[in-house]
Amino acid sequence: MPTSSASTTDSAKSSAGGGVQSLERAFDLLERMADAGGEVGLSELSATSGLPLPTIHRLMRTLVACGYVRQQPNRRYALGPRLIRLGESASRLLGTWARPYLARLVEETGETANMALLDGDEIVYVAQVPSKHSMRMFTEVGRRVLPHSTGVGKALLAGVADDEVRALLSRTGMPAATEKTITTPDGFLAALADVRQAGYAVDDNEQEIGVRCLAVPVPDSPTAAAISISGPAGRVTEAATEKIVPVLQQVALELSQALASSGA
Repeated sequence: MPTSSASTTDSAKSSAGGGVQSLERAFDLLERMADAGGEVGLSELSATSGLPLPTIHRLMRTLVACGYVRQQPNRRYALGPRLIRLGESASRLLGTWARPYLARLVEETGETANMALLDGDEIVYVAQVPSKHSMRMFTEVGRRVLPHSTGVGKALLAGVADDEVRALLSRTGMPAATEKTITTPDGFLAALADVRQAGYAVDDNEQEIGVRCLAVPVPDSPTAAAISISGPAGRVTEAATEKIVPVLQQVALELSQALASSGA
């Protein structure tokens, strides 16, 4: 018996809707894996997502086949290597979007402006616009550093629960970059409490002697991001800080709004 056009259309809509729902669920599972540290079991995913185990198993099989997830010998699932290429491309694009805002920071503060992301346990710089001063700071885009000695690291980790910060520090260690680097978890958590209260973070000669950095998080960024200015300690003084921080916060807010409107 011939199928009516109405039935065919309804079937197509149902199929398309199912496909969209599967995509939404797959991306949700990937994000839950990332939030859990990159490796989870099916029962954990079921408990946090509310999805039945057969559905999760089917989605994970597809993600494994595509290389976005891999199954460990212990039967748990981990984020796969194919995500690295996507993440690197997205980070570069995020840095490209941020450059006009960093350029504004340079114009208004006179100091080098940076954007950094929290990638796993490390800070990675994804964009920079240098100061026009002959004496200026330079950080290579793509450089990775540990978060405990940087202003952007403090700005990013201020939004993370203390127990998670302690776990991160236990994995990375807290080597001293200078004699002013914070090298104890309690000292670093106290610094994060100051960041939450003040609304901005400071690296005061902690990564490099003679250099001060002021940083703020980018609110509601699709991935944890912060922007900062860095310059010689003789220019980035306490008096300069009072003028620079409101500019940083305003630019971070405008960047956040731009990212939201672009669908990033």
